[in-house]
Amino acid sequence: MSAAAATLDPAITIDLRHELAETRVGEVLDELDHTLVGLAPVKLRIRQVAALLLVDRVRTRLGLVNSAPTLHMSFTGNPGTGKTTVALRMADILHRLGYARRGHLVSVTRDDLVGQYIGHTAPKTKEILKKAMGGVLFIDEAYYLYRPENERDYGQEAIEILLQVMETQREDLVVILAGYASRMETFFTSNPGFRSRIAHHIDFPDYQDGELFAIALRMLDAQGYRFSPAAEEVFRTYIAARRAQPHFANARSIRNALDRARLRQANRLFATPGALTVGELMTIDGPDILASRVLTDAGRLNGSQP
Repeated sequence: MSAAAATLDPAITIDLRHELAETRVGEVLDELDHTLVGLAPVKLRIRQVAALLLVDRVRTRLGLVNSAPTLHMSFTGNPGTGKTTVALRMADILHRLGYARRGHLVSVTRDDLVGQYIGHTAPKTKEILKKAMGGVLFIDEAYYLYRPENERDYGQEAIEILLQVMETQREDLVVILAGYASRMETFFTSNPGFRSRIAHHIDFPDYQDGELFAIALRMLDAQGYRFSPAAEEVFRTYIAARRAQPHFANARSIRNALDRARLRQANRLFATPGALTVGELMTIDGPDILASRVLTDAGRLNGSQP
């Protein structure tokens, strides 16, 4: 504790609600609640981290803290569970609390960091780090940085540079590593330097059927579409069938399914003689979903030939 902190009157009061309002972090947290379906454990953890950082901010101002907290994070979960979206919001929170001077997000994969020949990796990695300074560097599928089966792989060079910067410049850069939970665990075991620098591990659960349907409705509304009652029923069946198939990517798979449904709807409308109503232009109907191979191949519904 500093000499200044030692002289503080312990009876001094601090209004944390006022501090929260001043930083406008509550707006970001509320936006997370309203824009993201489900993810209750993730939203709770983000609120807890925000509360910790808000308190640390006040303590620093009072001279009770004289070192920056470790902010690097790990986001684990299957594809399409909102990891990138939450990372964007986290960058905003860090900026509003004064822990990120710019508050932007730079999202990369292995290909953005690792070169293909000797002398190529270091400048690539350093260029990305330069772009990310003052904000958040989000490394998706981070475990691909490490490929021990390839003796000539240059990923280890990128890892060493990242580890050094995460330690020496942690006051100006937050790194979020993301990917499948099991693969990330293997990655941390193989690279203990990362685990020791990660302060917050947040797991993103898969969406349930009802949550995926709510996500579909939001996606349609954002694009000026809606389901007919028949399409609603069929799409619920589609969700259950698609989740049972390999390579399901949660909200990402739902978005792809809706894109294909819009394609079928457009062709169906072109084949319809006469003028169309605005309502018809807006409506995804049962046949637009029934033609999906997810349903036809599974033989789940009759009359579902494309």
